Amino acid sequence: MKEAFQFQSRMKNRSGIKRKSTANIKAMAVCFSLIFFFQYNAMAQTSNPGTGSGVEDNNKLWYLEPASDWMEALPIGNGKIGAMVFGGVEQEKLQLNEESVWAGPPIPENRVGAYKSIEKARELIFQGDYAESDKLVQDDVMGPRIAPRSYQPLGDLILDFKLQGVPSNYRRELDINNAIAKTSFAVNGVNYTREYFSSAIDDAIVVVLTADKRNSISLELKMQREADFEVANVGKNRLKMWGQASQKGKHLGVKYETQMMAMPKGGDIKSGNGTISISNANSVVLFIAAATDYNAAAPFSPLTQNLSTVCATKLKKAAKRSLNKLKEDHIADYQKYFNRVALDLGGLKESARPTNERLEAIAKGEDDPALMALYFQYGRYLLISSSRPGSLPANLQGIWNDHLAAPWNSDYHTNINMQMNYWPAEVTNLSECHEPFFDFIESLVPAGQKTAKEVYNSDGFVVHHTTDVWHWTSPIGKVQYGMWPMGGAWCTRHFMEHYNFNGDRAFLKGHAYPIMKESAKFLLDWLIKDPRSGKLVSGPSTSPENKFYTPKEPEVFANLDMGNAMDQEIIWDNFTNVLEAAEILKIEDEFVARVKEALANLSLPKIGSDGRLMEWSQEFEEVDKGHRHLSHLYGLYPGNQFTENKTPYYIDAINRSIEYRLSNGGGHTGWSRAWIINFYARLGNSEKAYENIKALLAKSTAKNLFDYHPPFQIDGNFGGTAGIAETLMQSHETDESGVTIISLLPALPSEWPTGSVSGLKARGGFEVDVVWRNGALESVSIMSKEDKKCKLQIADVTMSVEVSAGSKQTITEFR
Repeated sequence: MKEAFQFQSRMKNRSGIKRKSTANIKAMAVCFSLIFFFQYNAMAQTSNPGTGSGVEDNNKLWYLEPASDWMEALPIGNGKIGAMVFGGVEQEKLQLNEESVWAGPPIPENRVGAYKSIEKARELIFQGDYAESDKLVQDDVMGPRIAPRSYQPLGDLILDFKLQGVPSNYRRELDINNAIAKTSFAVNGVNYTREYFSSAIDDAIVVVLTADKRNSISLELKMQREADFEVANVGKNRLKMWGQASQKGKHLGVKYETQMMAMPKGGDIKSGNGTISISNANSVVLFIAAATDYNAAAPFSPLTQNLSTVCATKLKKAAKRSLNKLKEDHIADYQKYFNRVALDLGGLKESARPTNERLEAIAKGEDDPALMALYFQYGRYLLISSSRPGSLPANLQGIWNDHLAAPWNSDYHTNINMQMNYWPAEVTNLSECHEPFFDFIESLVPAGQKTAKEVYNSDGFVVHHTTDVWHWTSPIGKVQYGMWPMGGAWCTRHFMEHYNFNGDRAFLKGHAYPIMKESAKFLLDWLIKDPRSGKLVSGPSTSPENKFYTPKEPEVFANLDMGNAMDQEIIWDNFTNVLEAAEILKIEDEFVARVKEALANLSLPKIGSDGRLMEWSQEFEEVDKGHRHLSHLYGLYPGNQFTENKTPYYIDAINRSIEYRLSNGGGHTGWSRAWIINFYARLGNSEKAYENIKALLAKSTAKNLFDYHPPFQIDGNFGGTAGIAETLMQSHETDESGVTIISLLPALPSEWPTGSVSGLKARGGFEVDVVWRNGALESVSIMSKEDKKCKLQIADVTMSVEVSAGSKQTITEFR
């Protein structure tokens, strides 16, 4: 590329030298333009080390026509700033997002003193007056749901091209080996290529427009937003758009600015009236940067930085570097995460078909193992692209949202959705991508302590079913979903999981144990003795987001009970993790003693007369027999309370519960289907796990592989990725001495007879590679950062393995 531009410059400026004929000059220019075109685009072939070309090809989403709507566009992102790329020919649209563009206050407030009504509600439930309890809690405890007050788009960058002729050889793709989207086509004998990536190194989106003939690129650029924006030119080659997020002038939130810089080679550039026009350029590079005044450390004290200066500094810094270096650094930075795991499930020939055709074939009953491998890696791509160290955590749509008033505000739902976003983080070797989750949950502790004290008269901290970047923790909305103080306790499980996978004692001591303790302090105060059983129960609380018919009035439904299965399982989980951490850290004090005593007296879930695991404390008739939440199965997954080895008496009841839900229409949302995949993987049911992976693709996946709730929610993508990993390896059990048991191919579908996976993480700090052939394990390689023991479970065979620090041990005989 550099040589081509130097040549053009010399030809333009050499005076006093005898010129060659015009025809020869044109021929040489075309030649050097071709050199530039092929040199630059050769970089797009950067491969994933250690994989064959078939796997590289299979790690692409590709299509033969532009996106017709947002759910067909392709996502790019660097954790903070992202875009949806439509791949248009005459007009290209980049729908832009920045993670912190949120509308603002007011936020929900605590109903101070509500604990007095909670005490009355408990008495009503114990008396069987469920509907009255619901009404009391709704009136006296729940705050109003404030909506819309949403995460919002940053805006759109529109590229209007001056092209004449019918395009041919059209293709658009997203290469998740290197996190680059690309559109290519030909018009009137000119081959055009457009590339897009969001660089974390430069904190900017980069767009590269090239053609294989000189002076072939002409376009007009403009920026726009649905509301709350102004646009202006900055100098000759920059546009800026700025404003303050709101909901029709109310809920004033974050102030934002985005700037775009155009860098053409050759041709002319003009600017004015909020547009930039480029004519007859050889190539064009666009840089897009964004900034807001959001202060993650103190959201109600906005940053005072000059947003224009921040954006301009980013753009100028990026523009000073060579394009090749920008791209190389972006790829290297991305691949340091992505390349850790490779997956081959066979079926590589399937990559010869466009992604949308492969999805259609799945819906018609075909099998496509390679598409499932692509879906797995796409989930990892989306997590890397929406959750990086220092960023906000991935919200309900990751970072990609085109609605000023997004469904459910695109917020952080902590009754499964936010947690599901991070199910694949540890097992698929993306522990760093988990960090924004930890930072955010820790930031909720002050508000959660205030809510615990004001609403419940309790110690510790509490989070309910949802929150957002304004760090509120109050119970809001309807009791059906809002009266559920278990969100914080569930989130603390992730802290212990991070330790289990990585063995980071400093993290356990400084982060995991303190926040688990804060949650446990609330739970200890929240629990009450059930007069019917003498055991400790949680409540009044919903089983998200289900309801039941009341025994006294069979046609009346209620939501709240005492001792719902999910509450009890989450509390068991929290207490168990606290005690495990305390033992590792050698903590023995009054608090630990209280937790031990409470755990010993905790009510556990029951099995009903029909053999199913009971969702509530009593055998109520369900209103929605196919409800999307399977809350009472938390203890199977993501928890580890129920296993075939420890609690075989629960396993049949769990199986019956899943089958009952599915037979009544359950699994009809993407994230619910993803949860079911993980259930069946934990149960070792490969046939059912595969059946639901296939259903996830056939019924709940858009052409761009985004998950449908419907509408779009990214949690199904992440849950599906975790589920595929769970079919290949599990590590949630230990032996009696605490040694990790790594189960290999515990739910391998027969449709994946031969394949391999490398780089999966197991609890205990192990990294695992697995190769199988004709449905049987062929080899396993294990690595650990320290000398460590583990046990391998291969079907009915268990074998002990000692791994030396830093060395990979490969085993090919299993007995």
